Amino acid sequence: MLCYIGGSETEGHFSLINEACSMFAHTNPLHMDVFHSVVKFEAEVVAMTAALMGSQEKSYGGQICGNMTSGGTESILLAVKSSRDFMKARKGIVRPEMIIPQSAHSAYDKAAQYFNIKLWRVPVNTEFQADTASIRRYVNKNTILIVGSAPGFPHGIIDPIEELGKLALSYDICLHVDLCLGGFVLPFASKLGYPIPLFDFTVQGVTSMSVDVHKYGLAPKGTSVVLYKNHEIRKHQFVAVTEWTGGLYVSPTIAGSRPGNLIAGAWAAMMAIGLEGYLENTREIMEASKRIQRGVQNIHELSIIGRPDMTIVAFGSNVLDIFEVNDIMSSKGWHLNALQKPNSIHICVTLQHVPVVDDFLKDLKESVQTVKDNPGPISGGLAPIYGAAGKMPDRAMVGELLIDFMDNSC
Repeated sequence: MLCYIGGSETEGHFSLINEACSMFAHTNPLHMDVFHSVVKFEAEVVAMTAALMGSQEKSYGGQICGNMTSGGTESILLAVKSSRDFMKARKGIVRPEMIIPQSAHSAYDKAAQYFNIKLWRVPVNTEFQADTASIRRYVNKNTILIVGSAPGFPHGIIDPIEELGKLALSYDICLHVDLCLGGFVLPFASKLGYPIPLFDFTVQGVTSMSVDVHKYGLAPKGTSVVLYKNHEIRKHQFVAVTEWTGGLYVSPTIAGSRPGNLIAGAWAAMMAIGLEGYLENTREIMEASKRIQRGVQNIHELSIIGRPDMTIVAFGSNVLDIFEVNDIMSSKGWHLNALQKPNSIHICVTLQHVPVVDDFLKDLKESVQTVKDNPGPISGGLAPIYGAAGKMPDRAMVGELLIDFMDNSC
């Protein structure tokens, strides 16, 4: 399990958010006239998050706005739906298309299926970033949206948001920036002097963003924020119903009833940590990430994928099966993510990893040596599954296998 909060589950920050959640377990912000405190908490979480993304720049005139959601996927779904309907109203597009880099999150595939949008997934460049020139070639009269990540989940690399912004402006289309992972790290890393390229609403052309509070914002799971450049775009997120016998109805997000306790927990987390706390957390995880990068580079059988900008370190190998290494690491208690195109694995560095960097590198080195000495899958390992799936040319069949797996798992 990937846990972003440091320390014990029975004390400190865990105890704080658990107490906040329990105090507001009965609340539901759907009823705005009843649960005033939770409504205020949500507004303040959105405002504080927006401030990190450039909302205080005078050029925006206080127009940046948003809502809390259940997570990054819902934030992305809402941004895509709002962009689709905004572009329909603005340009009359009725057969919408969106263009995303190969590294963009799978939530965009889900959005394309849900909202009947044609999806173009474009290969990344040699640095594993969104390739602006390739994206440009797919833009046409039906394009509503292009996408960048800061950083991308697979390799921790920031897409060229400024280039994408210029492209979006030139074609008068929307640009969504996925900051689900980086939203509560990159603003502070930049303040600390790390070389972070521009990624927020200060980039002209950015129309929406997704920022997960439940990642490095250290809020309870189920809390994210979707932000928009202005209210004109956000209005297309809402659903209003006027002819229901149950009365007039309007809802801002996909869910009707929402757990107010998670909103309270997010507010409590942000208020407790504060700017100085986030700065210190960022310093610790960025330095731990750099140490891991250096350690991986010193294992000659491994190679880092691209140039990580943040706290994800992805690595593969040309001389051994990286998925077999992953199985050995799993047997030692490490939970790493298996990636494809190219075959690789990554570690997402959190506060939990800060005190155990040396242990991780020691186990990784030993795991590599074990695979070198005894190549072949271990009993119960997933390496054969990942390896076979990566080699199957019929990707539709792979999709069917995944659906059958899910159907039998839940």
